[in-house]
Amino acid sequence: MPFSEPVRLGRKRALPSCPNPLFLKWLTELRDDAKEKGLKIHHTYHKAINSLTKYPLPLQSATEAKILQNFGDGICKILDKKLQQYYKEHGPNAPIHSLPKRLQTAGEFDNNSLAPRQKKNDAPVSDSTAAEKKGEGGGRKKKREYVPQKRSGGYAVLLTLYREAQIPGSKGFMFKMELQTEAQKLCDKSFTVPDLGSKYTAWSSVSTLIQKNLLIKTHNPARYSLTEDGLALAERLEAAETGEQSPVDGNRKVQAEESPKLVDLTCSDDEDDEEARPVTPDIPVTASIHLTSGDADGGSTDSVALQTKSRQMDGGRLPPGSYDIVLCVDFIETTGGCQHRKQELVKELQRNGVNFDVRKLNVGDFLWVAREKVAPVSGQLRAPAGRELVLDYIIERKRMDDLCGSIIDGRFREQKFRLKRCGLRKPIYLVEECGKAASHMSLPESTLQQAIVNTQVVDGFFVKRVQDVRESAAYLTIMTRYLSKLYQNQTLFCRSRELDGDVVEDRSVPSCSLISFAEFNYGAIKNKCQTVKEVFARQLMQVSGLSGDKAAAILELYNTPHSLLSAYNRCSSEAEKEKLLASVRYGKLKRNLGPALSKTVYQLYCTQGPLL
Repeated sequence: MPFSEPVRLGRKRALPSCPNPLFLKWLTELRDDAKEKGLKIHHTYHKAINSLTKYPLPLQSATEAKILQNFGDGICKILDKKLQQYYKEHGPNAPIHSLPKRLQTAGEFDNNSLAPRQKKNDAPVSDSTAAEKKGEGGGRKKKREYVPQKRSGGYAVLLTLYREAQIPGSKGFMFKMELQTEAQKLCDKSFTVPDLGSKYTAWSSVSTLIQKNLLIKTHNPARYSLTEDGLALAERLEAAETGEQSPVDGNRKVQAEESPKLVDLTCSDDEDDEEARPVTPDIPVTASIHLTSGDADGGSTDSVALQTKSRQMDGGRLPPGSYDIVLCVDFIETTGGCQHRKQELVKELQRNGVNFDVRKLNVGDFLWVAREKVAPVSGQLRAPAGRELVLDYIIERKRMDDLCGSIIDGRFREQKFRLKRCGLRKPIYLVEECGKAASHMSLPESTLQQAIVNTQVVDGFFVKRVQDVRESAAYLTIMTRYLSKLYQNQTLFCRSRELDGDVVEDRSVPSCSLISFAEFNYGAIKNKCQTVKEVFARQLMQVSGLSGDKAAAILELYNTPHSLLSAYNRCSSEAEKEKLLASVRYGKLKRNLGPALSKTVYQLYCTQGPLL
């Protein structure tokens, strides 16, 4: 049995809070400076700081930090530059794992630092010397600058975000749906449908842009904005696109003359220069009808640029006469189930001359959009897609048999809750009577009638009752004509629901601040990632007698289960805990929640074990 080394006993030396205080100090300065300037990149610096503080080992260079989360090429490059400057000022052997009050000489590193050991006869080599030797020795060549290929997905995303940021009053970011819609005009590949034999779309390049620190993704739903490096690259791409010189940097002219070769985002950084792709010409090689015809008549390309520029200048505004009111019909209302009855609705709308469009709606069955009128461009097969703003009217259609089934399985309460939270201020329930057929349903007719009355009186929905499909089509026709007249002289503005929230306005006048259809439909996805507040609201609504208004009133005071439990812990007695929510006011009449519901909620969240 081999002799084992004796165990060394004694007090362990306390580990420092962060073994890389110098890098932490520089990152903190970068974050604070970016925050003062209002740059979105301060979120990236903050995430990098969190990753660095959790890493227990010392780092010899910023390049080693690439194994950590949120450390991209941009941050590592900045830290390495600061490290080289630090070595120049304090000497090549200056300590980097502590912040001494005085300069230390060589050999005074902490013995516990995990720096890589050198051979006895080897002299210490600085990072700059190693880099010089690497370049002189003919090793791996310097990495090329990362520039997306023209008309690629990354190219379109960078340009779209840059142009959006130049619009006066811009929110500084874009959501996924609106970013895909606007960027599609600058890309030859689809952002949603992969090519034949491939699983990648143009949107796949976004992950590469984030990895290269050109793009930052925050919040939920996701918001995409340019980083400092991405903004600089987008300015160069825009200058090359328009043929103008960017005035940001005086050295840009030299960079433009010696611009790097345009490479595809999917190319590897380790490829040699001999294997690089040739420079992409200004005009794509792919056959494009409007480009070739534009060369012949000299007008189509200019008209596209003029139209794009005019749409950027108006800041999302639709003046009177520049849009049409279009009825949007959920595709479920035209397919499946009773095919004859659903096709009858479409035929009635066509017979009445209603301008409608069938599409997928994530909430509601009918709504109206203000669709921008876009003139077709000479030489193009299809006219550019116009912007769409959602009017504040949305309809949920219910037959008596459907109402009965939705009450039994719980969909009815959930649908009402989602309609209230969808961002549109005037939800409508369109109820189709079944006549004598109601007597053959699982629930008595009196229960169904009471549910309809509660929807109107308690929940505050406008309820319209009709007899059959033909009357439903007639009501939709009248509403379409009414809204066309109501908005014919109105100037519409696009607002972001994420920034403004649920704005309460005077309901007697039409709202001219509307949500884009892409943002509305994406925000109404049923199975999308939910916040803690949304899950908490769903939990509360499972309690018998606790409606959406009551849940919303509780959420105004306690928006998470943790905040509610903390309030219970601050109570001095059981009786006080049971009556904590009794005085919470809800609804338009501002009634109290009551002691019974308050006690039920307390038992639900504070009882140990199963409820009896």
